[in-house]
Amino acid sequence: MLKKSQELKDEILRLTKEYYSQTINEKDIYKIGDRIPYAGRVYDEKEMVNLVDSSLEFWLTSGRYTNIFEEKLSEFLQVKFCHTCNSGSSANLLAFMALTSQLLSERRIVPGDEVITVAAGFPTTVTPVIQYGAIPVFLDVTIPQYNIDCRKLEEAVTEKTKAVMIAHTLGNPFDLKQVKAFCVEHNLWLIEDNCDALGSQYQLDGQWKYTGTIGDIGTSSFYPPHHITTGEGGAVYTDNPLLSKIVLSLRDWGRDCSCPSGVDNMCGSRFERQFGELPFGYDHKYVYSHFGYNLKMTEMQAAVGVAQMDKLSFFINKRKENWETLHSKLKDLSDFFILPEPCLNSMPSWFGFLLTVRKNDFFTRDELVNYLENQNIQTRTLFAGNLTKQPCFNKMRNENQGYGVVGHLTNTDIIMNHSFWIGVYPELDNQKLDYMINKIKTFIEKFNGEL
Repeated sequence: MLKKSQELKDEILRLTKEYYSQTINEKDIYKIGDRIPYAGRVYDEKEMVNLVDSSLEFWLTSGRYTNIFEEKLSEFLQVKFCHTCNSGSSANLLAFMALTSQLLSERRIVPGDEVITVAAGFPTTVTPVIQYGAIPVFLDVTIPQYNIDCRKLEEAVTEKTKAVMIAHTLGNPFDLKQVKAFCVEHNLWLIEDNCDALGSQYQLDGQWKYTGTIGDIGTSSFYPPHHITTGEGGAVYTDNPLLSKIVLSLRDWGRDCSCPSGVDNMCGSRFERQFGELPFGYDHKYVYSHFGYNLKMTEMQAAVGVAQMDKLSFFINKRKENWETLHSKLKDLSDFFILPEPCLNSMPSWFGFLLTVRKNDFFTRDELVNYLENQNIQTRTLFAGNLTKQPCFNKMRNENQGYGVVGHLTNTDIIMNHSFWIGVYPELDNQKLDYMINKIKTFIEKFNGEL
């Protein structure tokens, strides 16, 4: 009976491969003028086979594939502990909330403490700080790297500062040498939001390391536009065993027990200990040391991630190639655009190609973006632009409380008003890249008679 079941399963998986080959693989033939998205899923029959395989096992929550995915990601990043979760935003929540644990004693973040960050980015890098009751302190960014202006760090630090939490913008590492040294000097935690930068590298003390592994804790997102995808999904990683323990507790309801799903009494003393004011011997699986959540990744998401990990090196290299193509073929338009530049001592795994329209009398960022969108080229702004000017900050801004700003957010406002980006994801081939380049140049050339 078991042999027959396995044969039936093998046939289902064979048919899944055939389905991919006859349908999915043939429907995406590009024609000039077709929509060119800024990002998207890149997959083949292996992801589909894994997905069906996991569904047939019907474990559903975290299980075999999740363990494999975490091991592969940990091995790739060369980091000791890697814990998956249901989104990159949840990963940021877990990373920040881990630093509020009582297990960290005097280093724990408490409400009213300050966290240095930037306003030019994605909101969920900052949301956990605000929701907990800590105070984000916003610094400006540099152009053309679009990362934190390290010259403002010393001005931002106070006796209440406990951490720095910032992202590597569109895959471009921030100045980890300066930021890391600043955090060490002032005994601050460093959270690297690595959601847009999986595979980016930075040379520190003569050694190349992956971004997300240089600070105390790093995060990733596996939403479809990112470097790899599981549909929804994220991860938190660290070399610190205590932070790893806290993250697991917070992710899994806040429980004290570290047994994985479906496993009981891994510690061998499930009914033999005293916890708080609970009765002696209370079931350890239902003892809670943190106010936590259920943010686990599902098994079917992880199954897709396992197949994606085998493609990650190709994805990274293709993103780099596409970025270089855009940079080399658009550099003759530097009178009109500020082109992006990588951080010193870095090898970015690019998420997008960011352009800032220089001040001119002929066209605006919005006019160019509307033109490109009408030409079926998808564009994006740099996320929130200036986060402090978003509607969710209205009440905080009007009451002059809840966050701080050091200096002026001059470059942040420039980005909000004049910057946009286009894709570099692996499915973009030379035909699509040339189409995007030609359309940008065509737009500029219409002003030739006026310039």
